[in-house]
Amino acid sequence: MNFESIRMALRGITANRMRSALTMLGILIGVGAVIILVAVGAGSAAKTRKSLEALGSNTLTVSAGGFGFGNRGGTQARNIRIDDNDVKALSDKTQVPDVSAVVPIVNGGNSTTASLNGASATVGQFFGTTESYGAVRNAPTQAGSWFVADDVTSHNKVAVVGTTVAKNLLGSTADPNSIVGQSVNIGSHAMTVVGVLKTKGSNGFQDQDDLLIIPITAIRDYFSGNSGAINQVIAQATSRNTTGAAQDEISTLLQARHKGATANSFRVLNQAALLSTADANNKTFTVLLGSVAAISLLVGGIGVMNIMLVTVTERTREIGIRKAIGARTSHILSQFLTEAVLLSLLGGLLGIAAGVGGSRFKIVGVKPVVQNYSIVLAFVVALAVGLFFGIYPASRAAKLRPIDALRYE
Repeated sequence: MNFESIRMALRGITANRMRSALTMLGILIGVGAVIILVAVGAGSAAKTRKSLEALGSNTLTVSAGGFGFGNRGGTQARNIRIDDNDVKALSDKTQVPDVSAVVPIVNGGNSTTASLNGASATVGQFFGTTESYGAVRNAPTQAGSWFVADDVTSHNKVAVVGTTVAKNLLGSTADPNSIVGQSVNIGSHAMTVVGVLKTKGSNGFQDQDDLLIIPITAIRDYFSGNSGAINQVIAQATSRNTTGAAQDEISTLLQARHKGATANSFRVLNQAALLSTADANNKTFTVLLGSVAAISLLVGGIGVMNIMLVTVTERTREIGIRKAIGARTSHILSQFLTEAVLLSLLGGLLGIAAGVGGSRFKIVGVKPVVQNYSIVLAFVVALAVGLFFGIYPASRAAKLRPIDALRYE
């Protein structure tokens, strides 16, 4: 490929501007689609990871998983449940050395209605817990503060709310932080709001800001009954690397404490394992999106070959004249191959601009994250497509016999 070949290729491209533009459009769409769809996949993965990490990458969620069975061929022994004594045992460092904190949760009901100054709203999540929940679940407040240990031991009627609950009760135009200090009625019980949680948004399954949390003692006093049952336990491992060991210690301890319990009697959700699984799934999703977009590049390459075949046919006499005055087969091959590559090169550059520009906007609620490797890969593939699909038309032009080309009408 020399300067003369490039000059003649550019002349051939500018001679048929509309045709050349439509050919480059196919490459542009292919390259742009690859960049944008890979960016959407990466953005979706980042959003999922952020949501999961917000819950704590070294936390484990423990709940009763079903029924225990005795020794008599699968006979149901008794209903397995987690209670306060289990929480106390899980907090014992000698029995579970890889667990640094344990937080019990008691649900207040599936359909709880909160009201304030005549406005009411259904709360998505309503539960009671201890003062350590905010630190373990990485849930800081943006206004006010979390209730403290004294609120738990004194059975105080205090609450921490999410921004969705605050907006639903105050109005969408009001400042959600202004709910701090006001009394929210839950049923016939008034709870003083002491804090508003920092906004987390949706995790794809539920609104993480649609929640209302009160002390575990208060929820037992007024909503769930003081039975000692625990719906869920959040355990924090000493580090992300010890979550596996902490999971084994928890399962072993709970099975030992409950007669007839099996490995299936309790569910221990490892947040680190869930994060790794989500990463693997998102990578597969991103590759799939990129592969689908790559089909556009293939179609664009076929378009390049089609246009180059038409170009060779239209310029048959020109090829004959060039050969008659001494042009070699390599010169003709280089000329038309250069033209095909230039079409792909220009289309690829425009595609990169379109892809990067399009990734600045949210797509189906996801903020795309442009991946540098997708830009390089899409551009290289575009050039390879131009080279591959340009070889046949260029070879066909180079093989024309001068006498046959000159006689062509």
